[in-house]
Amino acid sequence: MLSWGAAIKAFTIFGLNSLEWAGLGITSFIIFYFGYELFNVIYNTWLGQWLGHNTDLRKMGKWAVVTGATDGIGKAYAQELARLGIDVVLISRTLEKLEKTAAEIESQYNVNTKVIAIDFTQGCEIYDKIRKELEDLEVGILINNVGMAYPYPEYFLDMPNGDKLCQDMIFCNVMSVTMMMRVVMPGMAQRRRGVVVNMASLSAITPTPLMSLYGASKAFMDKLTRDLVTEYKDTGIIVQSLLPGYVATNMSRIRISSYTAPSPNEYTQVALKTIGLQTRSAAYPPHRVMMFGMSWGIFFLPNYMSKLAYKTIRQMWLKAKKNQARRAKAQ
Repeated sequence: MLSWGAAIKAFTIFGLNSLEWAGLGITSFIIFYFGYELFNVIYNTWLGQWLGHNTDLRKMGKWAVVTGATDGIGKAYAQELARLGIDVVLISRTLEKLEKTAAEIESQYNVNTKVIAIDFTQGCEIYDKIRKELEDLEVGILINNVGMAYPYPEYFLDMPNGDKLCQDMIFCNVMSVTMMMRVVMPGMAQRRRGVVVNMASLSAITPTPLMSLYGASKAFMDKLTRDLVTEYKDTGIIVQSLLPGYVATNMSRIRISSYTAPSPNEYTQVALKTIGLQTRSAAYPPHRVMMFGMSWGIFFLPNYMSKLAYKTIRQMWLKAKKNQARRAKAQ
């Protein structure tokens, strides 16, 4: 009978035993993987842009359509596209805010604008109106930015006015991105050029207990976008899923921007440069680091990440409940 030492010796090849070969293989994989990821970061962040491999948005079409265009990231996209000399269709709910934003963009960037006042929590009938408003325009860019979130974290069965909130969020976050692509993409397919950017969120790939429907709606958007990338890769249409972390907007309730929570304009300036280079990205470098860490954390420690997310968001829930109790007492 072979001894343990003899058994190991029997598996020795080129001076290395089987365990050493396994260690060498794992080490080589890790070096290759992280080297590849580092190259991707360098290429997507600097080299690809320097070489001009990102998309020249001015060649996509005369007009860009931006939903949720009067605040936050949507307004920033409208401004940055106008800065490039692209005419902009602004779609949002409040006509007064739309007209004010349009006037600002026209005076500052000397481009044409068009406004469409639409409440995206309504049903399919609103897209007939949008289709008619856009039918004579050469739309080369669609920014699907409109969305809504919970007013504060809450258990699924305890959401205030829960049935309506669920319907509104599904219509606004899920229906809007689906139908706006069906409205705009046929023209792009006919011209064989165009860009569609769907604004998902890091919550699409991370556990979001107490904000479950919001996270699920963003996951839907991300999944739909990734499949459309494959479906339309040979048609000249670029489809991109963006997964930002916190940005200093009214929706996030972050008032002051920081390194990890940039202003809408800071985020958008970076994100626009990734079009044509990255079909799925958090875009902003600190958010890309978060995305990388979260992806690996969920892969190796899914239960721990879910528990950690629950504890973190529940602290936000407790704070919201205390604020509600304080306001109720003051009344």
